[in-house]
Amino acid sequence: MPLDIPGRDIPGAQHLHSGKVRDLYALDSGDLLMVASDRISAYDHSLEPGIPDKGEILTRMSLWWFDQLADIVPNHVLSTDLPDGAPDDLRDRSLVVERLEMFPVECVVRGYLTGSGLEDYRRTGEVCGVALPGGLVDGDRLPEPIFTPATKAEIGEHDENVDFAHVVATVGADVAERLRELTLAVYARAEAVARERGIILADTKLELGARADGTIVLGDEVLTPDSSRFWPADDYAPGRAQDSFDKQYVRDWLTSPASGWDRHGDAPPPRLPADVVERTRARYVQAYEQLTGERF
Repeated sequence: MPLDIPGRDIPGAQHLHSGKVRDLYALDSGDLLMVASDRISAYDHSLEPGIPDKGEILTRMSLWWFDQLADIVPNHVLSTDLPDGAPDDLRDRSLVVERLEMFPVECVVRGYLTGSGLEDYRRTGEVCGVALPGGLVDGDRLPEPIFTPATKAEIGEHDENVDFAHVVATVGADVAERLRELTLAVYARAEAVARERGIILADTKLELGARADGTIVLGDEVLTPDSSRFWPADDYAPGRAQDSFDKQYVRDWLTSPASGWDRHGDAPPPRLPADVVERTRARYVQAYEQLTGERF
């Protein structure tokens, strides 16, 4: 059964916020408890049912990546132990993390052209103010990875791509430059690690925040199929949509005649069929196992 836990009562923890996937609680210690549910969203809608084990997979994958990146940027994880009295079914999907002042910008990096970046490029020849060569097609590898930030949208709203000047105006020039440097450094490490394992990391989104002393810290999750586009390297072919390890399978079903749903209309999306749920779960498991070399 998928685990959906918004606002669940946890002893010694005060519920603060429920996002598209994660639920955040304040602990008596002053730290935070972050719990990853099995919820799944697409096209700014929360979908039903969730994907069984998804929250545990995302948590395990984030922990693995935090270790791979520890020499580049510190992360917010303090403990993987559940607080006393917390329900046991939250184990392996919960992290105790430090409080950070999160920057109000999505730190996105793209090594390949697809998604909203491709739409921007087709319209303007640029992505987030970065000019690109002419003639690029869906899935092309970019000459070099580019920092393509976005605004942070509320649930039900859509993140909007912005240029670097917007980030400077939001957080200041020095911090903006550091966010760009760290985002590109994380991508460079992760892209190389993934490639060794037969996976192309097309793009990813990071959440960064600051400690009281100004240290920039990696928060939330990192480099999971929910925040990244992972493509099988052996099937990569520019000029078309790529096969994917993320929730693209869900997106494709929602926009197919089989779902009968108009994503531009007012009606909510339909329930996901059992086969779509199971195939999506299998893709998450495959991504985890192929990247980490561990069995789920």
